[in-house]
Amino acid sequence: MSEHVDNSNFIEQIIDSQIKEKSLEIHTRFPPEPNGFLHIGHAKAFWLNYEIALKYNGKFNLRFDDTNPEKESDVFVKAIIEDIKWLGVNFDNPKNNIFFASDYFDKFYVWALELINKGLAYVDESSPEELKEQRGTPTKAGTNSKYRNRSINENLELLKKMNSGEMRESSAVLRAKIDMSHPNLSMRDPIMYRIKKIPHHRAGNKWNIYPMYDFAHGYEDLIEGISHSLCSLEFENNRPLYNWFLENIETYNRPQQIEFARLNLSYTFMSKRLLKNLIDTNIVDNWDDPRMPTIAALRKRGYTPHSIRRFCKEIGVAKSNSLVDIEFFDYIQREEFNQSAHREMVVIDPIKLVIENYPDDKQEDFYVENIPGNESAGKHKVVFTKELYIERDDFMEQPPKKYFRLSIGKEVRLKYAYYVTCTSIEKDSVGNIIQINCTYDPETRGGDSKDKRKVKGTIHWLSLKSALDIEVRHYEHLFLKENPADISEDENLMDYINTNSMMSYKEAKANPGIIERAKNTISFQFLRKGYYKYDENDDLFHRTLKLKDSWKKIENPK
Repeated sequence: MSEHVDNSNFIEQIIDSQIKEKSLEIHTRFPPEPNGFLHIGHAKAFWLNYEIALKYNGKFNLRFDDTNPEKESDVFVKAIIEDIKWLGVNFDNPKNNIFFASDYFDKFYVWALELINKGLAYVDESSPEELKEQRGTPTKAGTNSKYRNRSINENLELLKKMNSGEMRESSAVLRAKIDMSHPNLSMRDPIMYRIKKIPHHRAGNKWNIYPMYDFAHGYEDLIEGISHSLCSLEFENNRPLYNWFLENIETYNRPQQIEFARLNLSYTFMSKRLLKNLIDTNIVDNWDDPRMPTIAALRKRGYTPHSIRRFCKEIGVAKSNSLVDIEFFDYIQREEFNQSAHREMVVIDPIKLVIENYPDDKQEDFYVENIPGNESAGKHKVVFTKELYIERDDFMEQPPKKYFRLSIGKEVRLKYAYYVTCTSIEKDSVGNIIQINCTYDPETRGGDSKDKRKVKGTIHWLSLKSALDIEVRHYEHLFLKENPADISEDENLMDYINTNSMMSYKEAKANPGIIERAKNTISFQFLRKGYYKYDENDDLFHRTLKLKDSWKKIENPK
């Protein structure tokens, strides 16, 4: 990864002021939970942490917060590592490392014992319903548990039983003893450990208790020597709790937590729980379904790591949450594709066109540039014959005004080839058009007439004789609502699902050799249709983006 932050954001300003005062090694981390795939919101958090480490010649950790074996697996670990590498991290660099919270379980347990011995933690055998009731509300203080004043020895013995498997799940938890009337609900004797008799993907069956995320989080940063714990705004409320855990043990350093606004993107949401629900309810196929906002889905659909990094850079780092228009993300990707995508004529929904005055046995070869204006990108051959395919919607029997494509008696340009004029059409028994008949002007080879007559419409085509059958998939927003997270209590998010979010065209036509050419290009621009990525595993083309008639840069995307 070569892009660096150009303009100092508020986090860098804090770091710059600290560096002026004393020598400071910058050490950041990105701590995903391996309970799902990373999404574009995670990309922003990752980018921020990694770029800051790069800018200050510091260290970067990818650390898996794997403290809940019920939802975590090696499948997600591998997927996350693949995503992070694809986005640009080189783990061969000794300054970039991979760690797991589960490697610190023994240390967490020792610190839990320390807090018990200091009278700052206790085993609570209240039921889950009682624990919820005890917590209170934002306007009502919580109530102390009847187990809060157990002796240190009793708490130590009970924690031992919890871990040995002698106690059933949900029968007891270990809680921090802080303040049940604290105005910050996270400080009201939060749970530190719960019983889960589930094998861990790394620790196996060693443990029957697992630390809560809020208990382990600050300690993980402490162990790894993190200098700056950069978190999204939802963790701001928990910062006093993280500090409390650190302040009440024998510690050797304390990371500084700084919060920033998370990425919210229009027409989707950034919640692994909700994304998983889309999979569980068969709305999408999997985490890498091209309609999902996951990194794996974006990669499969054809987005590039460069465009994702640039997007994260340009939206900047803010202190308050906002909704970013997905069109800004797409604009950035289109800019890249406009320079790099190889052009192809592909007919998505074909209909037959016959040039009546073109010789039956004649064939002409046209050699067209892969990237207009870039000779080094080479050319590919397009065959022209009497019988062609064109797009079904490039002909209308009764066209409206200002319709510049093909209709009876109207002349259009066939891209790269000739002018043709429609003379008649043929229909099947139920009235569907099955063939368009035309004549061509042989004096217009190359797409221009010698008499300089104007033709407003230009359409693409393929030879029926040589066309290759391919499958093409088009995608629209998965949600019809601009901000799916902004729904009232009486609304159902599933009511906003776009039932036409994916359309498959299994009879599309392409030039021979397109699959081979796909090996040497990141993306194709199918003329007049959009940008596409070939999926070797599924043997089909995904449309990454539609084309835009005009690309107006979106100002102030934040």
